[in-house]
Amino acid sequence: MEARIHAYELAFRMQTSATQLVDTSDAPEHIRELYGLNDDTTRGFGRQCLLARRFVESGVRHSLLVHGVQIGRDSWDDHGNVEAGMRKHCREVDQPVAGLLTDLKQRGLLDETLVVWASKMGRTPFINGKLRKTPGREHSSYALTMWIAGGDVKGGDVKGGDVKGGETVGETDEFSLRSIGESVPIRDVHATILNLMGLDDEELRFLQAGRMRQLTDIGGSVLSDLIA
Repeated sequence: MEARIHAYELAFRMQTSATQLVDTSDAPEHIRELYGLNDDTTRGFGRQCLLARRFVESGVRHSLLVHGVQIGRDSWDDHGNVEAGMRKHCREVDQPVAGLLTDLKQRGLLDETLVVWASKMGRTPFINGKLRKTPGREHSSYALTMWIAGGDVKGGDVKGGDVKGGETVGETDEFSLRSIGESVPIRDVHATILNLMGLDDEELRFLQAGRMRQLTDIGGSVLSDLIA
């Protein structure tokens, strides 16, 4: 009962203290333009990106931004009509993401803020044209693409909304189905993100269901090539 009371009290304090923080009506015009708040296409995700920057400034340690059915009727799950879907999704996120990175950079916050863009899986490189009138792409568990910016990530810079430089780890074959050379398991990505946040996945281990668990499940290796 005491734990439940504390949880409700915390939720109340968070809601009352965040009222002004989440009100974007006072954002100056150049910020609204930067994040795409004046455009119906980019407004939904642009607001999330602007709130993320405000949360960082106010001391919030972690923010989760979700794009897809949470702000519209469509998600990235384009099993059909993939060409139109990808054009739509990319228009919705491109400017807000560039605005977030640019804004963080200009305010001197990017060096201490880790920005991670990821999905739960990849997509097949071929279309399912025989299955649908409007071809799409199916799920692929063999490879996915994600990017990390800010923090102590090596290389990369934001100039005029464009990200320059950077480092690449992992490579797939010409069909984007299989890895070339040594693959990069997701546990290594987790270990790297934890390392960039100053955490060691080896420090927390616990017995669960008869086996020892840790933050990267069975242990991961830090991708040192990504770290400055």
